[in-house]
Amino acid sequence: MLAFKTLQRRLIVLLVAPLTLFLLGFGFYGYHFIQGLLLKEWGETATLRLERAAHQMDMRLEGQKQWMALFARAGQDPRGQDLQRWLLQQMQAQPGVSRVSLTWQKTNINHSSPESQPRSAQLSPVDFFYPADKKTVGLRGELLDQGGQPVGRLEVFLNYDSLMQDILKEGWLVAQMACLVNREGQYLAHSSAAMEARHCLGETQDPLELAMLRAMKEKPYGTIMGAGYIPGHVIGYYQLQAAPWAIMLHARGSQILAPILHFRFHYLAGGLLCLSVILLLLHLGLKPVVLAIRQIAAKAAAVAQGQYGEPLKVSSRDEIGHLTSSFNDMVAGLQERDLISNTFGRYVDPEIARELLSRPEAVRLGGEKREVVILFADIRGFTPLAATLSPEATISLVNRHFARMIEVIQRHRGIIVDFLGDAILAFFDPLEGPLGPVAERALKCAAQMHGAMASENLAQPGYPPLHLGIGLHAGEVIVGNIGSESRAKYGIIGAPVNLTHRIQGQAQAGEVVISAEVYRQAEARPPVLRSFQTHLKGIKDPVHLYVVHSQREMA
Repeated sequence: MLAFKTLQRRLIVLLVAPLTLFLLGFGFYGYHFIQGLLLKEWGETATLRLERAAHQMDMRLEGQKQWMALFARAGQDPRGQDLQRWLLQQMQAQPGVSRVSLTWQKTNINHSSPESQPRSAQLSPVDFFYPADKKTVGLRGELLDQGGQPVGRLEVFLNYDSLMQDILKEGWLVAQMACLVNREGQYLAHSSAAMEARHCLGETQDPLELAMLRAMKEKPYGTIMGAGYIPGHVIGYYQLQAAPWAIMLHARGSQILAPILHFRFHYLAGGLLCLSVILLLLHLGLKPVVLAIRQIAAKAAAVAQGQYGEPLKVSSRDEIGHLTSSFNDMVAGLQERDLISNTFGRYVDPEIARELLSRPEAVRLGGEKREVVILFADIRGFTPLAATLSPEATISLVNRHFARMIEVIQRHRGIIVDFLGDAILAFFDPLEGPLGPVAERALKCAAQMHGAMASENLAQPGYPPLHLGIGLHAGEVIVGNIGSESRAKYGIIGAPVNLTHRIQGQAQAGEVVISAEVYRQAEARPPVLRSFQTHLKGIKDPVHLYVVHSQREMA
């Protein structure tokens, strides 16, 4: 898997890179497809125009052959000499004819007098010859008498320039030059001065010209492509019927493909512009997203260090805005949870904690005096039992005990101040209300703590039964945050706390012992199992106490 350090880089790689590859692939396919179309179109068009040029040249050559045949047959006419003389004049006047040569075998003169001129009846098949001037091509035919014996020779010389003119007048698409070659590949004429030193096809071992020679032997016409993705040269050819020649048309591949090459440049420029616009839009669109995510990440790092600060500003209504708002809500919840944890610890019911937090003294150091009911509970006989257990077993037993007691105390809206070994200190705060209902809750809580202890004994086979001694007292204490700015907890201090500890010491295993203040404050007078007066340490006068619950007597 690819690892990306930034969201912007991820989107560029996963979005822009595939788009770039798609554009390049589509452009390559389109270029290749259109290139094939252009080359095919050029080949088809060149073949058609070469066919027309070859047809015109065939007609001219056939016309000359017909003039020569008429001249031969005119010898049998009674006025044959005059008619042949006129025909010679007409042949000489034909376009592209440089000269006409007539030779009689008997007289061996040109344009001899009619009286000495033999009588011809027909013309032998015309053949072609190539004078040394390389500017003309000759048509040669033997004049035959009625017996088929040669009596003379007729030769017509045609200018190559005239023949090539017909080809160039066709207005070729993108042709570099036109050539006329014979079946052996010898150059007869061409339209480019650069070919003056050339004599035949393939003499330079050019693969394209060699392929041209092979193709001429196999097909009467066709198109030969040069090597390369963009062919260097393309040759179209068409063979004549009236002469052993072929018309060739040369073109550069870059000229044929000029439209697509120009389009390729514009396509690349347009693609780069498109990608630039996409990157710009991604930058503009992602900038607020990336900034918001970075702010959330920085805020999360600060929260991890316990620094909550101000909530983040929600600047949009999209998913990022919802994320920022949800993050603010989460941080507010964490801040409240940490405040509850830092102020009240883990052992205060969250609902009570929120109620307490609504009071100003709950979030600042110090507190206020008010009457509360204090509960102190301790396991009887735990110290000798712990001496027989391993440390792990001891801790496990204490943790299970505290878990049950915390549940009972929180159920009755008690606030746990501390754990002192195997003892629990908690209080019940009336806040702004009367103390009576709070005392009632405290009594019920103490009774249910004994019930939970009995269930715990049944769930721990192999251990001796454990019993609590619980003391309850009501008095005025200071309630609030106790400690320093770095570490504080919500609790109580005052003489009634110590007195409650002494009252708890008077409780036997399984008993709940309450002070006279709790007895008076309870809404419903609790049933007293026994009462007694005793001197407690630190208290001058004797204290009247009531035993309101005893597991032994209930059993």
